[in-house]
Amino acid sequence: MALFSNIQVNVNALPKAEDLDLNPISPKYFYILLLNICIPFIVLTTAALVLNFFADDSNIQSVLWYGIAAIFIMFIISIVLGYLGFKKRKYAIREKDMTYSHGYIVHKIITLPYNRIQHIEIARSFLARKFGLSTLKIYSAGQSGGDISIKGLPRDVADAQYDFLTKIINERV
Repeated sequence: MALFSNIQVNVNALPKAEDLDLNPISPKYFYILLLNICIPFIVLTTAALVLNFFADDSNIQSVLWYGIAAIFIMFIISIVLGYLGFKKRKYAIREKDMTYSHGYIVHKIITLPYNRIQHIEIARSFLARKFGLSTLKIYSAGQSGGDISIKGLPRDVADAQYDFLTKIINERV
């Protein structure tokens, strides 16, 4: 009789994370992302235009116009990447765990079992309150990187998920 058993699992038979039916976050959150992208570029462009206005040397003025063009190109790239990254922000709540997917250039899928949850909180920034959105933050036991922060949830959805997860955590105790 063996005291220890460690049967090999067929990796091909495991469910795939890509097959999970993930829920998108609120489309209103994209407006917050746009504002967060636009504000620094508006400040940079305004500063470059003011410098250009007060510059006496034509060489400095031409360099500043190249700088403004570079700022504009970076702005367009940031908007496109922000939109593509926004489309990847999805989550799923299952019977024993929750999954959050985010990121375009570096795409991450985090699955957090409920028995690893240590703490839950809801955060609402100024802009999020104006759009009726919340961030559900779920902190896990153990190493960093397992925490989940789902931004852009409608307030009622975040509150319902908070209540659901709180109930699960309280049943463990």
